[in-house]
Amino acid sequence: MASECSLSNLFPIQSELDCALEDTTTQEEKEKLVYEYLSKIDEREDLKIRDFETGLEWLNTKGPLSFKKELAGKVVLLDFFTYCCINCMHILPDLHHLEQKHSIQDGLVIVGVHSAKFPNEKVLDNVQSAVLRYNICHPVVNDGEAHLWHRLEVSCWPTLVLVGPRGNLLFSLVGEGHRDALTLFTDMSLRYYREKKLLEEHPVGVTLYRDSLPPSILSFPGKVCMDHGSNKLAIADTGHHRIVVASPTGQLLHIIGGPESGRQDGTFSEASFNAPQGVAMKNDVVYVADTENHLIRKIDLLEGRVSTLAGLGIQGTDKAGGAMGDQQPISSPWDVTLGSAGGVEDNVLWVAMAGTHQIWALFLADGKLPKGSDSKAGTCVRWAGSGSEENRNNAYPHKAGFAQPSGLAAAPEEPWSCLFVADSESSTVRTLALKDGAVKLLVGGERDPLNLFAFGDVDGKGVDAKLQHPLGVAWSREESLLYVVDSYNHKIKVVDPKTKQCTTLAGTGEAGNTLGPEFSNSSFNEPGGICVGAGGKLLYVADTNNHLIKVLDLHSNTVSLLPVSGDYTDAPKPKAAAKAPKLPKGAAMIDMPLQSVSAGQTLAVSLALSLPEGAKLTQEAPSCWAVSAEGDEWLLDGQVVSGNITDLSKPLSISAKLPEVPKKLQAGLRLSVWVYFCTAVGSACTMRAASFLQPLEISLTPAVGEVNIALTHSF
Repeated sequence: MASECSLSNLFPIQSELDCALEDTTTQEEKEKLVYEYLSKIDEREDLKIRDFETGLEWLNTKGPLSFKKELAGKVVLLDFFTYCCINCMHILPDLHHLEQKHSIQDGLVIVGVHSAKFPNEKVLDNVQSAVLRYNICHPVVNDGEAHLWHRLEVSCWPTLVLVGPRGNLLFSLVGEGHRDALTLFTDMSLRYYREKKLLEEHPVGVTLYRDSLPPSILSFPGKVCMDHGSNKLAIADTGHHRIVVASPTGQLLHIIGGPESGRQDGTFSEASFNAPQGVAMKNDVVYVADTENHLIRKIDLLEGRVSTLAGLGIQGTDKAGGAMGDQQPISSPWDVTLGSAGGVEDNVLWVAMAGTHQIWALFLADGKLPKGSDSKAGTCVRWAGSGSEENRNNAYPHKAGFAQPSGLAAAPEEPWSCLFVADSESSTVRTLALKDGAVKLLVGGERDPLNLFAFGDVDGKGVDAKLQHPLGVAWSREESLLYVVDSYNHKIKVVDPKTKQCTTLAGTGEAGNTLGPEFSNSSFNEPGGICVGAGGKLLYVADTNNHLIKVLDLHSNTVSLLPVSGDYTDAPKPKAAAKAPKLPKGAAMIDMPLQSVSAGQTLAVSLALSLPEGAKLTQEAPSCWAVSAEGDEWLLDGQVVSGNITDLSKPLSISAKLPEVPKKLQAGLRLSVWVYFCTAVGSACTMRAASFLQPLEISLTPAVGEVNIALTHSF
C-alpha cells in the first residue's frame, strides 16, 4: 500500500523548479517554467492528499469544506498558521493581495488552517477573536490537534501549500517574504487549470463572522498608558485603527484616526493608523507603535496633528538599523516606552520590534547607547537582540535573542536600572540593563535558549514560574513591583524583581468577563496591555478580547470598568443634511406604532408607494425623500438623509444606523416623500407628499442586525 502523500513527496520535485527559477531573468521565462512544471506533476497520484478531518470547527463559512465537494474544481491555498505568530501575521497582506486579485468565482479559495502552538490557541472562541482582530476574510478551520499539519509533515509556521482542483499538491512555501513566488505560482496554477477547463465558478459559502457582531466603543484594545503629569490615558483602540485619549474616569478627550485602516499623517480627522499597539505619553505628546503600518507615529495633542517619526510604511528586514527614522525600514513595532540614553531625560523611545525579535532605540534628541557610539536625534537603531528567534540571555546585547518581544516597561531608578521585556513567544519576562545592555531572565521559560515551548501557568520563582504568551508589563515605582498581563492564561500577575517571585494577582485562569468582586474571582480574555495609575494605587488593563479597559484597585481588591464615553472637543462635525422641500398643508401625516430597537442596530425601511391607475412619475420633476429627526438630530449622526425617487416599480430601501451610545432612550425619526406625477399623457403634473413619524424605544444593550420596517402609501 502506498504511503500517504505529504510535503516530503513534493519538495524534491519543487526544488528542481526553484533552482531553475533562480537562473531566469524575465517574467516570461518564469511563467514558462512553472507552466511546464504543472504539466509534469498534474496527474501524479502520489501527490493527492486526504480530505480534512470530519468534526473540525470552521469559521467564516456556512459549514465544513471538503476537497471532494465545495473545494472541488478550485485551486486552494492552505495557510498553516497560529495566531500568536508574528511571521504568520506578516503574510496576511500577501493573502489579502491574492484575494483582491482572484475571486472564489475565478477559482481561488484561501483556507486558513489554524494549528495551535499554545493550549489557549486551541479554543474556538479564541481563534474566532483572532480572525476578527486580523480581519481574516477567508475560511478558517480550527485544526486544534494539528491533524492535517502532521499528515502533510508541515514543520513550521507559516507554511503555505497550494492544492490543485483534484486535491493534488502543487507548491509549498515555508516562512514569510515569498509574495512574488506565491503570486507567480497562484497565477500560473489558475491559468493552467482554466485552460484545462477544470476550474469551477461555484461559491463555497463564505459567511464572515464579523458581520454578526454587535458594535462596541472599543475594539480589541491592545495597549494603554498613563501620563502622570497630565493625568491622561492613551488607549490603542486597535480594532478601530485609532488612538483614544481619555481622562482617568473614561471621559473622551480626543479620538485620532479610525475607524478604517490607513497610513495618513495630518489632522486628527485626516490621520489614519493600521492596528496600532504600543502607546507612550508625555504631557501633550503620544508616541504610537503603528504595528501593521511598520511605523512609529507621533501625536501632538496641542497642535492636533499626527506625524511619522520612523519607518517606511512597508515591512523591513534590516536587523541593524542606524539610519534616520524617515529612511529606516522597521518591522511590526509592538510596544514603546520613553527612556534616557546618554543624554537629556526621555531622549529615546525604546521599541519592542516584534517583527525582527529585537529591542530598538529611536532617538528623540541626541544621545548614546551603552557601549555604543553617539546618535543624533532622529536615528533609529537596534539596541539588543541578534534577530534570531530565541530565548537567549547574554551579557552582550547584540548576542542575546528574543522571541517576539511585545511589552516594555522602564525602571530607570537604582537598583533596577533596566527595561522589563514581555517576550511573548518564549513565555518569559526578561531584563535589559540600561547601563551595559546585558539581557537576563526574570521569570518564565527555561534555560535552553532554543526551547520556545516552556510555557504554563505556575506561580513560582525565576525559571520555575511559568507564563503563557505574556504581552504586556507595567512598572510600579511606588511599590517596586512589576505587573504582567499573562495574556493566554487570562491573568494579571505580579513579580517582585528583588526575589524573582511571580504570583497571580487577578483572574481565574479561564477566559471570561467577570468583575469580581475580588481579584481572584475576576476574569479576563487575552488581556494585552497594562499601565499603573497615578500614585500606584490603580492598574488599567486593556482586556483585549472583551473590548474593554478594566481598572484594578490595589487597595480595595476590586475590578471595575472604565466607562469610555462622552463628547470630545475634536469630534468631526456631522455632515449638513440636504435641505428638503417644505411639506405642503395637504401632506398625509402618518404616525407609526412604537418600535423597540437596540443601540447600534440599523433601521431598514421599505416604503412601497403607489400612484393612481395610469399615472406615471414626471421624470423632469425632482421627486425625493428625506429623513429628519427634529430635536433628535444625534440619531442620524452625519448619515445620508435624502435621496431622489426615480422608480416606483419596487419599494424604496432606506436605512439609518442607530448610534452605539444613544443620548436618549426615546426618540423619533420622520420619513417624508415628495412625488411628482401625471395622470395621463399631456395632462398637468401634480405633487403629493406624505410623512411617516416612527417613534423609537431604544435599549442600551447593543445588538446587531437590522430592524425591518415596512411602510406603504397610495396617493
